[in-house]
Amino acid sequence: MKKKIVKFSKKQWLIFAVALVLVLIFSAATVYAAGDVSGAIESTWNSAKSQIKTVVNNVVFPVVDMVLAILFFVKIGTAYFDYRKHGQFEFAAPAILFACLIFTLTAPLYIWGIVGM
Repeated sequence: MKKKIVKFSKKQWLIFAVALVLVLIFSAATVYAAGDVSGAIESTWNSAKSQIKTVVNNVVFPVVDMVLAILFFVKIGTAYFDYRKHGQFEFAAPAILFACLIFTLTAPLYIWGIVGM
């Protein structure tokens, strides 16, 4: 099969060049907002900060804690059954899950100081 080579006319090249120049002009233009934009953003953040902290403390951390607790106890159970079958208890996975569970249980006490809220 022969490949068909597409050739553009001078009119098509001119339209493309004008469109490219317009895109470059409009993308390079500086836009200034009227008023105190940084103050509006800062006041919005300050009012939302306490709500975000409350939701994370009351919803996100308990969900993560529950998932880690379930995974920890399931892993303890499977490690016990592997111990009964092979005679060797694997401590790595339950230890990692336990450390993560302790980390997330105590996280609300110090995480906001690290984040700066």
